[in-house]
Amino acid sequence: MLSMMLFSSLLNLSMAEEVVTDPHLWLEGVEDPTALEWVTERNNRSINVIANSDEFESLEAELRTIYDSTDRIPYVYKQGEMFYNFWRDGEHPRGVWRRTDIESYQSEAPSWETILDLDALATEENENWVWHGADCLPPVENLCIIALSRGGADADVKREFNVETKSFVEGGFFLPEAKSEVSWIDADHLIVGTDFGEGSLTESGYPMVSKIWTRGTDLSDAEILFAGETTDISAGAYHDHTPKFEHTIVYQGMTFYTNRMYLQTKKGLVQLDKQDSANLSIWKRTVLLELRDDWTVNGQTYKSGSLLSAPLKPWLKGKKDITVLFEPTERTSLASFTSTKDHLLLTVLNDVRTEIQVLTLGKGKKWISSEIAGLPAMGRLRITPVDSYNGNDYWLTVRDFVTPDTLYMGSMLSSKEVGKEDAHAEPKALKSLPAYFDATGLEVTQHFATSNDGTKVPYFQVSNTSKTESGPTLLYGYGGFEVSLLPYYSASVGTAWLSKGGTYVVANIRGGGEYGPRWHQAALKENRHRAYEDFVAVGEDLVSRGITTSDELGIQGGSNGGLLMGNMYTLYPEKWGAIVCQVPLLDMKRYTKLLAGASWMGEYGDPDVPEEWEYIQTFSPYHNINPDSESTYPPMLITTSTRDDRVHPGHARKMTAALEEADRGVLYYENMEGGHGGSANSEQAAFMNALAYTFLWETLTGEMTIPADDTDSIEDASNTEDASNTEDATESAE
Repeated sequence: MLSMMLFSSLLNLSMAEEVVTDPHLWLEGVEDPTALEWVTERNNRSINVIANSDEFESLEAELRTIYDSTDRIPYVYKQGEMFYNFWRDGEHPRGVWRRTDIESYQSEAPSWETILDLDALATEENENWVWHGADCLPPVENLCIIALSRGGADADVKREFNVETKSFVEGGFFLPEAKSEVSWIDADHLIVGTDFGEGSLTESGYPMVSKIWTRGTDLSDAEILFAGETTDISAGAYHDHTPKFEHTIVYQGMTFYTNRMYLQTKKGLVQLDKQDSANLSIWKRTVLLELRDDWTVNGQTYKSGSLLSAPLKPWLKGKKDITVLFEPTERTSLASFTSTKDHLLLTVLNDVRTEIQVLTLGKGKKWISSEIAGLPAMGRLRITPVDSYNGNDYWLTVRDFVTPDTLYMGSMLSSKEVGKEDAHAEPKALKSLPAYFDATGLEVTQHFATSNDGTKVPYFQVSNTSKTESGPTLLYGYGGFEVSLLPYYSASVGTAWLSKGGTYVVANIRGGGEYGPRWHQAALKENRHRAYEDFVAVGEDLVSRGITTSDELGIQGGSNGGLLMGNMYTLYPEKWGAIVCQVPLLDMKRYTKLLAGASWMGEYGDPDVPEEWEYIQTFSPYHNINPDSESTYPPMLITTSTRDDRVHPGHARKMTAALEEADRGVLYYENMEGGHGGSANSEQAAFMNALAYTFLWETLTGEMTIPADDTDSIEDASNTEDASNTEDATESAE
């Protein structure tokens, strides 16, 4: 026992010394002047190497035109009796919040009424506001809590707004900048989770305490509804305003994938019985459960990935009258579900292709399955209710890699009509995107690569049917947090890549949710390398099929996908021709100490636990740089945002510094705004995307060579035409 204690003490001392002696720790000072000077030097170098060409300028301009296009679909949501939309274009780079009625919206040229002009507000208040949305009080929805972020950070300011007077409510509800959550109870009461001061936040930096705040009183006097633990990820509450079925739910997120839930009753909070790993929701008088693990109840085992239902009142008394609404197979999974007034709408993935299932609770509390007529057989389907409280109308968006999005509107039968007619009516097309790139000759195919352990890994490929030789190919991946990568129409990819003759590939590797919880859980923690092996298998399959060569194969990913890119660089450098690594995690020893990092221990593990650090360090790119390696490493562009308060920019900064010291061909660019999304407006988005695609195309085609430690190129770019982005950003930071 003594020797184990001594070993543990020495190991902990070693870990402490590593933090202290990290030579790049100073780069974690987000707005430290010395760190920002370092950032500016690298930004200038990247501009000099990538952005000083006619090709870059042309692509940036083309992307900016697309992002500011007025031909985009103005997606709306019903609020009260009107339909609202938040819109950005060239005239409104920060955006306008506006509304129209349904008749006008269905016309080719809707008439919009502006409710709030964010550009005007930003100018008036001298703030770089980024829209984070509005939470409005049903059923009239005139009173709203508007969330405004400085520069795109997750933390935002919340202010009460009246849409009828089109003004902020004087003396109304107001929350200073924080990662706050709010929910209306009624016009005079708000559920609030925010930074109330010492002891009110979790170790992950999210609210731990929820209070009921009464209008006209100080926030400090708000009544505590629930308090979680500092070790939780977050805790909060929300009020469901479904007519005749109103209720308040409290949730306690112990980890990213476990939680407890409570129903507020006249007797106080009552814990809802469920597995900690299951997600529970209440729809009217029905409990709905999504299982992440197998669950045995009354001698019957329900499969992980299933959706279950049961009557609420018996459930509260301990009686579980369970009905299986969806059960996964080897090829299918439940992507999501939503509801209209009378129906549950399930989106199901069948080998990563979407299907819609409609379920209705009929007489005798029996569920009836029905279909919507005329749904497309191909493409990704996204279905949402128009008004989940009062009607059965729905929006349906259909998209794929080469066909512009089309928005449909449909109406389903009432619960009394289901079963009497064959199917719900076919939806009608309302609006479509224009074709932003020429898709003539392009085809979308699905393939399966075989990973190291024999698992078949699906991937989508978009390429020209006339292509007979290998060529530049861009492989995109994520592989984490049960996020599924589904087909989508990307004007950026089409313009910057496909229109040049490149091939685009999306890998559905483990760690994602393409085949439900099992697909995600297969790559958690000590099994993280399965996601990386899957990604490599897809790359190797592309090469073996003659689609590309290793030298012509570029890869890209952001956030958790940035961690994927970092590991592809350090573990499999010979497989790739170029890498773009965006807003990444890279230092897996300190990730739990940086911003929201502690909330992801359920995904990666805890580096402060010696047994867990033993496997975490094998996929910590920052710790796996080998300066003495004789391997050939591909050029890499690392990008991040100063205002990213989710994944700390220190990850990207420190990795870049370490690679420079190892004499590797790495470029770095840090946008001074943008949050975790990387950009705060269309101008920044166009610049950042043009930077990434230009870097990839020109390195893969041999038109650009990235020098290793070329200190001469780290110089002042203020005399170049493209330096305006960097100059403005630096000036803002100062």
